Amino acid sequence: MKQRDTNLQRHREHHPQVSFGLFLIALGAALLVATNDMLNLGSVKDYFTWETALIFVGVLLILNLSFIPGILLIAGGVWFLYDNHLGEMPHMIKTFYWPAVVILAGLSLIIASFFKRKKLN
Repeated sequence: MKQRDTNLQRHREHHPQVSFGLFLIALGAALLVATNDMLNLGSVKDYFTWETALIFVGVLLILNLSFIPGILLIAGGVWFLYDNHLGEMPHMIKTFYWPAVVILAGLSLIIASFFKRKKLN
């Protein structure tokens, strides 16, 4: 019985290779759609910038359970993407954005500690 529980637990463990593989599949599908202009969205250069690369890497880090670096990369990517491509950011968003990011980082630390506790038990 104990062997069965160990095998079940091993199958439920997080595998970074799986999430990286899923990320590459999603990125490849997005590139396929964008380069062939299947959705009539315009040039690929408009969508695949260094800001979106920050967001993609942040999502990848979150999938690998690295919440704080992932949240910070996504927040930075969104900040620069909005600022560089979408125009002036409203004052209210500017004043609340980074404090909200810090709060989310703190929440992710607390949530991650619960996951670590469950793993130890």
